[in-house]
Amino acid sequence: MKSCLLTPAAGKRLIARAVAQHEAIASALSEGTIVIIAGTTNGYIAEELLRALGQAEGFSRRRFFRGIALPPPMAVTDAGRLQDESGFFGDVVIEKGRWVKGKTVFDAVDDLREGDVILKGANAVDPRARQAAILIGHPHGGTILAALQAVVGRRARLLLPVGLEKRVHTPLADLAAWLNAPGSKGPRLLPVPGEVLTEIEALKILTGVEAQLIAGGGVCGAEGAVWLGLRGDEESLCRAEEVLAAVAAEPPFSR
Repeated sequence: MKSCLLTPAAGKRLIARAVAQHEAIASALSEGTIVIIAGTTNGYIAEELLRALGQAEGFSRRRFFRGIALPPPMAVTDAGRLQDESGFFGDVVIEKGRWVKGKTVFDAVDDLREGDVILKGANAVDPRARQAAILIGHPHGGTILAALQAVVGRRARLLLPVGLEKRVHTPLADLAAWLNAPGSKGPRLLPVPGEVLTEIEALKILTGVEAQLIAGGGVCGAEGAVWLGLRGDEESLCRAEEVLAAVAAEPPFSR
């Protein structure tokens, strides 16, 4: 068994590289549609996939969000204002291996079918239950309710890439009851059905190791970092060391 430390930025890159190797992605790239809904973690995923397709020109993950959380005194998730500042250009919709620029999930959702894939970041994750939830600021439910039409209605696949720094220990349904109650202030919370992909699942996909969250935290840029214990045979642990070394120096997100 070995241990490692991952910063949030390194975790995002690790998750992105694992998603690019996911079996559902490979199938949808050749035969279907992939919708990558804008978000900071999904920006890394879009970057990895578009690079692999040779279509990364014109994409910037620094503009790939609708709203973000910033530290005090800038702690806002004002989607409209931040879109204007960032030059937001839409979600990434890939149809049969081709990036159709300018489309959003709202444009694509009616045509999605079984075998197509939607990627949506999350704001809370319960790693033990392997469930995730999304903060809702839009009065009509935002992008996730649009996506769920295809997921629940037509069996499109929903992947939920989310870093372990967003872990919670209270059942997500209980948290949603708190935030969604009449009279509550601030964003609402929606637990959603889908495949959760944290750093733990990413390491399994990329290297075959079993990972466990063993500690967290740090300073001088390691705030929000997670410590993982890795277990596997010598070959898989060597692969894990190589994969982790390749993402270790990922710089923090900036806009």
